[in-house]
Amino acid sequence: MKLTIERAALLKGLGHVQSVVERRNTIPILSNVLMRAEAGTLGLTATDMDVEIVESVPAEVRGAGAITAPAHTLHDIVRKLPDGSQVELDATGEAGSMTLRAGRSTFRLGCLPVEDFPSMTGGDLPVRFSLPAADLRMLIDRTRFAISTEETRYYLNGIYLHAGEAEGRPVLRAVATDGHRLARVEMALPEGAAGMPGVIVPRKTTAELHKLTDEAAGDIAVELSDSKIKFAFDSVVLTSKLIDGTFPDYERVIPSDNDKSMEVDAKEFAAAVDRVSTISTEKSRAVKLGLGDGTLVLSATSAEQGSANEEVEMTYDGEPFEIGFNSRYLLDITQQIEGERAGFSVKDAGSPTIIRDVGDGSALYVLMPMRV
Repeated sequence: MKLTIERAALLKGLGHVQSVVERRNTIPILSNVLMRAEAGTLGLTATDMDVEIVESVPAEVRGAGAITAPAHTLHDIVRKLPDGSQVELDATGEAGSMTLRAGRSTFRLGCLPVEDFPSMTGGDLPVRFSLPAADLRMLIDRTRFAISTEETRYYLNGIYLHAGEAEGRPVLRAVATDGHRLARVEMALPEGAAGMPGVIVPRKTTAELHKLTDEAAGDIAVELSDSKIKFAFDSVVLTSKLIDGTFPDYERVIPSDNDKSMEVDAKEFAAAVDRVSTISTEKSRAVKLGLGDGTLVLSATSAEQGSANEEVEMTYDGEPFEIGFNSRYLLDITQQIEGERAGFSVKDAGSPTIIRDVGDGSALYVLMPMRV
């Protein structure tokens, strides 16, 4: 393999693929990136056996071939090269090594056999559909904060993606919960997705997808089966295993008998929660909401720090009462609200609260209260 490539193109591609490579690996080949040079392109592949990212970048190929090189080391070298450099990669010399040249710099890297590099591309993915990158990003962004990090409940360690129905119309729904809060976001069901199985996309996959789709503008092609999912867009293909588990019946968690409604200015409310929570203890992060006549009183107390109160204007149609929440969870949800008004449906101090963006019916959040 022998080629010349622009530093910026190589750095961008390596930046995308190397992020799936774990810093510590018991299997040496998983620390490497597979580079395959063909006519006019260099293909870069990295995997941790659960997620695989493949990206193609333009290159001037003088000798086709393939090699694997240490992913993080190669990325660090290319990152430190001067802007505008032309990078020459040459693996035609001594077996088990690759030479990188740029300007007056020369590096020789130890390489591992291409045959040892694992592949995730096998297997049939019968369900195929496409959706705009902005819609996929929206589904991920508005739900991933609620993904559980508790490894014992592994089936909650991802986003549950499935076809559902809302008001008689088919929707594609993304749901995440950690037992304390739940996020449910939906969009119109893309053509071809009607027969899809409900799948749980792992936390790491959603994080990589979030980074990659930041730069995507067109449609994203999705292919999936019961055990694997693939996203393809621009010159990138991300393939991931799915979590093998059953996502709980989340509909049972969403209350249907909350009879009190409150509306507040979303940004004003979030800022007030943030200020008042400065006083709350690091462990509980508790903030109390006092719902009264036209005014919402937020308060927090701490034996060490003192106390804080702030009033926020609201519209409310129920009896006065108080309810407490974890301020971090409350902020995570209110930060997802892009409209001007946040709507709360509450029942009592011990029951789950529903939070919505008043101007957008596609998202619903459920938050468990806490004693304060």
